[in-house]
Amino acid sequence: MLNERLYGRVLTWDDIPAESPRPGVRRRAYSTDQVMLVLNELQPDMQLRPHTHDDMDQLVCVLSGRALLYVDGVAHEMGPGSLLLVPARAEHYIQPLDGPVLNLDIFVPPRRDYLHLLSYLDEGEGQEGASP
Repeated sequence: MLNERLYGRVLTWDDIPAESPRPGVRRRAYSTDQVMLVLNELQPDMQLRPHTHDDMDQLVCVLSGRALLYVDGVAHEMGPGSLLLVPARAEHYIQPLDGPVLNLDIFVPPRRDYLHLLSYLDEGEGQEGASP
């Protein structure tokens, strides 16, 4: 269980290894058994990838930068503090505008295809109360 590996562990985003699935995209994940947070660092020249999630909603929060988030063909301009729901089965993608974008995606339930991003939770098992 993910929850058991998180109890008593204080982490920052900088403690969590980043994955770069393609040029211009870096992401890190933190997850319980019920909810997953994914912090994305996006560059304006990143490749756009429209996609859907059949079994989950996605909440998007832009922390910094400006982007267009397309949901079912409709562009939504987002900036720091903007929140948007991407419902299950809606085609969507994000396009950074004039600079890097930092956004937080929240998935309920956690994305199974992102569970590999949590391998860092296996490191330091048994270190109760460990903090960076």
